[in-house]
Amino acid sequence: MTPAPRLARGIIVVALSCYCSVTVINVLRNVRLGTVTLVICLATVLVAFGVQFAVSSARARSWSLRRRVTVLGTQVVLTYLPMVWFDASWGSMQGPLCASILLTLPPRIAWPAYGLVVAGLIPYSLLAGAGPLDAGYVVIAGGLTGLVIYGLSRLADLVQELHATREQMAKMAVTQERLRFARDLHDLLGYSLSAIALKGELIQRLVPVRPEQAAEETADLLRVARQALSDVRLVSSGYRDMSLCDEAQSAGTVLAAADVRAEVDVECGRLHPAVDTVLATALREGVTNILRHSRVQVCSIKARVEGETVRLTLVNDRPHEGPDHVSSVVRRGGSGLDNLRTRFASIGGGLTAGVREDGRFHLEAWAPLRPHGTAAGVPDAAPERAAA
Repeated sequence: MTPAPRLARGIIVVALSCYCSVTVINVLRNVRLGTVTLVICLATVLVAFGVQFAVSSARARSWSLRRRVTVLGTQVVLTYLPMVWFDASWGSMQGPLCASILLTLPPRIAWPAYGLVVAGLIPYSLLAGAGPLDAGYVVIAGGLTGLVIYGLSRLADLVQELHATREQMAKMAVTQERLRFARDLHDLLGYSLSAIALKGELIQRLVPVRPEQAAEETADLLRVARQALSDVRLVSSGYRDMSLCDEAQSAGTVLAAADVRAEVDVECGRLHPAVDTVLATALREGVTNILRHSRVQVCSIKARVEGETVRLTLVNDRPHEGPDHVSSVVRRGGSGLDNLRTRFASIGGGLTAGVREDGRFHLEAWAPLRPHGTAAGVPDAAPERAAA
C-alpha cells in the first residue's frame, strides 16, 4: 500500500498537471503558434507548474516572508506577462495564483488578495470579448481552482502531520513498554534476588554446623528462584497479578531468615486485582529495602480497610545502613519508590516513605477499593471481604 503522505502529494501532482494541461489546450485551440512560441509556452507552463508545486509543499510553510513574497512575485509574472502573447487563453493560470496567495500570505492579507484576483477576472473576461455568462464562468472556475489547489495542499499537510504524529505515538508506546518492563523487573525481581542472596549466605553458614536446616533452607531458596523465573516470564508477557496476603506471608518467612522479628497483621480480604497487585508490589519493595539495611531487628507489616480505602503500613527500626552480613548484591540501591509512586498515582492512590520523629522508617501506601479506570461491570470486593 502507498503511504498516505506520498499518495496525497501524488494527488496534488495530478491535479496541477491537469490544470496546466487545460491552459496548454486553450492556447493551442485559440492561438496559432509557431515552433518557437510553442516552446516558450510549454516552458512557461512547466516553470509555473514547478513554482506552484513548491508553494504547495509542506516545506513552503517554513519559508521566510521574504522568500514567500519573492516566489509569489515570480508566479504573478508567470501568470500575467504571457497574456501579452496568448490573450484570454492564458487566463486559467490565475486559479493556481489564487491558491498560492492563500498558501503563502498571512490569512488577514491572503483572503482579501484572493478576492481581488478573482474579482479581477470579470473586467479581464469582458475586455477579452466574453459575454456576461462566459465572464461569470471564468470567475467561478478561477476561484474554484484556487480553492481546490489550496484545499488539496492543506489536506496533504494534515496527512503528513498525522502520519508523523502516528510515528511519534508508536515510538512513545515502545518507550512506555520499555519503562514498564524495567519497572516490573525492578519491583518483582529485586525482592526475589535479595531473598536468594540472603538465603544463599545463610545456607553457607549452616552447612558445616546444621546440615538439616541448611537442606530446608535450600528447598526454600529453590522455591524463591522458581518464583523469580515465573515472574520474569510474566513480565515479558505484560501480565502479572500478585496477592498482598501471599506476599505478607512470604515476607514474614524471608525476614525471619534474616533474623528480623516480623509482626504481620494483614486483614483486608480479597481486593481488586489492580489494587492487590500494587500493594503487594509496595510490600515487596519495602521488604527489599529492609534487607539492604544493616541492623533492622523488628519490622511491622499491617494492612487495613478504612472506608473506601485500603492502607498498608510497614515500619522498621534502625533505618540507617551500616556493615552487616548481607551481601553487596542486596544492598544496592534502585528507583523502586519512584516506580511505586507512579503505580499508585495511576489508580488514584499514593505512597509516602521516610524516617519519622520516632527514628523509625515508615512506608505507608493507600489505594481506593475501586481503582481509577475500573470498568463499571467489575464487582466490588467489599461483600467478599466482609465474608472473609
